[in-house]
Amino acid sequence: MTGNTARMSNPSHKSLPSAPGAQPDDSSTSERRAADAEMARVLKTEPFRMAMDSSGAGIAHWKHDPLHDVVEPMSHHVIMAYNGVMQRMERRSGKSVAIGTFRPGALIIIPEGSSSRWDIPKPVDVVQLYLPDAILKRVAEEAGTSGPADLLERTAHPDPITSRLLLSASDALEGNGALDTLFRHQLINLLATRLLAAHAGSPTTFQPTMGGLSPKVLLRAIERLRSDSETDVSLDALASDAGLSRFHFCRSFKESTGLSPHAWLRQHRLEQAMNMLRESDDSIVSVAAALGYSSQTAFAAAFKKLTGETPSDWRRRVR
Repeated sequence: MTGNTARMSNPSHKSLPSAPGAQPDDSSTSERRAADAEMARVLKTEPFRMAMDSSGAGIAHWKHDPLHDVVEPMSHHVIMAYNGVMQRMERRSGKSVAIGTFRPGALIIIPEGSSSRWDIPKPVDVVQLYLPDAILKRVAEEAGTSGPADLLERTAHPDPITSRLLLSASDALEGNGALDTLFRHQLINLLATRLLAAHAGSPTTFQPTMGGLSPKVLLRAIERLRSDSETDVSLDALASDAGLSRFHFCRSFKESTGLSPHAWLRQHRLEQAMNMLRESDDSIVSVAAALGYSSQTAFAAAFKKLTGETPSDWRRRVR
């Protein structure tokens, strides 16, 4: 497997007996496989790219061969956005058979604990979200919703909005730990919000944001974001400082600044990079390390994505 392949976070889990077809799962959550382990088992490969959080949530980009197998019950909700050639596919859940067309803009949802047999005749390129039910319920609670947070099973269901959000995660990992983690946390919260609104048993209505952060709270958040690369700029830390839930902090921060916390930090890091490139003789690799990037290559790719130029070309042009 080529590309930026991450190691599996949970390489071993308790084996479950093969399911003859899709049946509702009566086992306890502790007996179910984590989604990354079950996907590795059934897809018989490793992900092209994967990022897992301590919360159990994760995003994985898979490129795998045709699939004809049973996906056993998992301890996550699994949401998939398709990025390959259009093809017909079949999903069997007990006596129920769903036939759909896998295409860009289509979404698959496997609710936590469910099981089904899949028949997909061609190779697949797909981005998956692994969402613990606790996160879905937390977002519902923070948003002040009263309805149930149970997700519906979806098979090649058209939803270009959610699909685009999830697919954006596959190339958004820039090799900068703080930026990557903040982006992933924001994206998972945003996707959970979208799933509750469009794919829950009782669709949720979210109230519009009323006002932003107070000047004092906003200044404290910006000071934390401006701190050195070792400072904790996770969404948990930012929201805790503000005395808000992650859900409400993100919405209020954007109301105040016009940018999400991740977009604000990315813009700030770009301005820092430009200042260092313009005003110092530090090497590109030194600039990358000072800004928290894992390598010169990761920094150069992120810089070019935002400016259209490599750091070296930009430095030569402005000096």
